[in-house]
Order: sequence, then C-alpha cells, then structure tokens
Amino acid sequence: MGARFEELAWRETPIGAISLRRRRDPALQVEVYEVKLDDEYLMSSLFPVAEIELARLGLAELTGDALDVVVGGLGLGYTARAALDDPRVRSLLVVEAIEDVIDWHRRGLLPFAAGLAEDPRNRFVQADFFAAVAGDTGFDADAPGRQFDAVLLDVDHSPRNVLHPSHAAFYAPDGLRRLAALLRPEGVFALWSDDPPDVDFTAALVEVFATAQAHVVPFANPLTGGQSANTVYVARKAG
Repeated sequence: MGARFEELAWRETPIGAISLRRRRDPALQVEVYEVKLDDEYLMSSLFPVAEIELARLGLAELTGDALDVVVGGLGLGYTARAALDDPRVRSLLVVEAIEDVIDWHRRGLLPFAAGLAEDPRNRFVQADFFAAVAGDTGFDADAPGRQFDAVLLDVDHSPRNVLHPSHAAFYAPDGLRRLAALLRPEGVFALWSDDPPDVDFTAALVEVFATAQAHVVPFANPLTGGQSANTVYVARKAG
C-alpha cells in the first residue's frame, strides 16, 4: 500500500511553491495525486473528467486527419493524454511554464499518464503559454508563427480567477485575437474553467471567433457525495 502521505516533488517557482503529493484516501480506498501552488490546490486525480472533456470537446469540432495540437498547461497530464488517444492527432506540443512539472512525467511519477513522455507524437516545451501568445514567435521556436488545428488550455482557475495578473490580458478580445492568429482556418480554441459559464467571456470569444459555446461538464464528487461541474469553452475560427 505504501505511505499514507508522500510529497513526491516540491520546488519554489516565480509564481509560488509548487508541489506534487500522493496520499491514500481511506474512505475511497484509492491513491490520490494532488498539485498545490503554495497552499492552494490546483488539481487532483479525483476530478479528471473535465480535463479529459477539454480534449474531447475541442477535438470533436475538427474534421480531417493529421491534426497538430497544442496543450497549454501539463499538470497531471489528463488533457494531453486524452488528446493523444485521438488517432487523428499527428503532433502534440505541450507548453508548460514549470520545468519540474515536465520532469514529473519524464520520471514516471504519475502512473495514469504513463506513456505520455515517450509518445513520439508528443513534445514538451518549457515556456510561458501567455508570453508565447503575446510574443512574435508563437508556441514553436523551431517554426516561428506556426499555426495549429487546436489549442487546448488549462492553466488558470477561470478567465476571472487567474494564477498571475499577467495572464488576465489574454482573456480579452485583443489577447484572443493573438491566439486566433496561431490557429489554422476553422481551428479550435478550447478552455477549461472552474467557474460556471461567464457571459462576458463568452461574448469576448464571439467577438473574435466564428462560433463559441460554453459546455457545462458535470461529474461525481466523491468528497461531497454529490455532483460538481466545470466549464469547457469551445470556439472555432472562421474558414
């Protein structure tokens, strides 16, 4: 069974101390993996449904094969793993600001994400997603300005509840336009949010993209015994 609680990794970063913890939940009889930033919980392996749906809903909007996809924010790897489960995905670029998070996957600390680091379609890029959008190069330094079929983003808690003030400008129309420029015609931008659908943010998406929709993703919450929900926004660029 192993230890009841173990801190697998810890590192001070420019946005706070990030840690990966594993604990045994005696009530659920499962191993739970959690990521914390200082004292704030970022993600838990108990609640992967919406992170998986971020990939599924985003990629479902696309037609054709040989898709090139960006995932912004690696975390526990559920979104990236779900994207690679789609056989149409030709290449995946995972943009993660914290090198230690990438290292968790390379070291195999997350058994449910096994194979992600070794998949030949996948490449980890240690970079600030938001700075990449705002800059001139884009996501791929080897191909400046490269466009993709889909960008799937899960970094901040929501467009209104960001991890760092510098992220806020991305969620306004000008920031979204810069993102749209990195998408191919009819490309898709999808975003995970911990908040209910936000009317103002949806309006910003509609201002930039041809279509936009907020999907409420319900999931069973084993901690409360009830149901919780996240939001996945999916917007598609004009052809």
